[in-house]
Amino acid sequence: MAQIEIFEPGLCCGTGICGVDVDQALVTVSADLDWLRSQDTAIARYNLAQEPLAFVSNETVRAFVHTVGQEGLPLTLVDGLTVLTGRYPSRVELAKWAGLAVATPQQDASPRLLMMATATGADADGASCTVGGGCC
Repeated sequence: MAQIEIFEPGLCCGTGICGVDVDQALVTVSADLDWLRSQDTAIARYNLAQEPLAFVSNETVRAFVHTVGQEGLPLTLVDGLTVLTGRYPSRVELAKWAGLAVATPQQDASPRLLMMATATGADADGASCTVGGGCC
């Protein structure tokens, strides 16, 4: 099973979900990580303000912060390899890296929404959006 690690900028607490003005991205990623843990997936989340040694002891993370700076965080590693920087991963991305199945928005869409997506899937020349069709 993959080891997923998220290194995030300094937050006021372990999740960043505190205070009056809560960032929705932090609420979403916290829920997604709780879901991932409920699937028995190994996930670690490190906050620069509370766990600076995790940033210093990992060569990949240390080099990233030294080169890009804290502004480039969050940084997501899967089995020690950088897979995402500058934003939190989505539930679909987390599930993919963990080898889990999760419903995607396309799977949850109603037939009407799928028909609308198909009907609007043309580029400026009127060609359909297919592999090699130009707009995809």
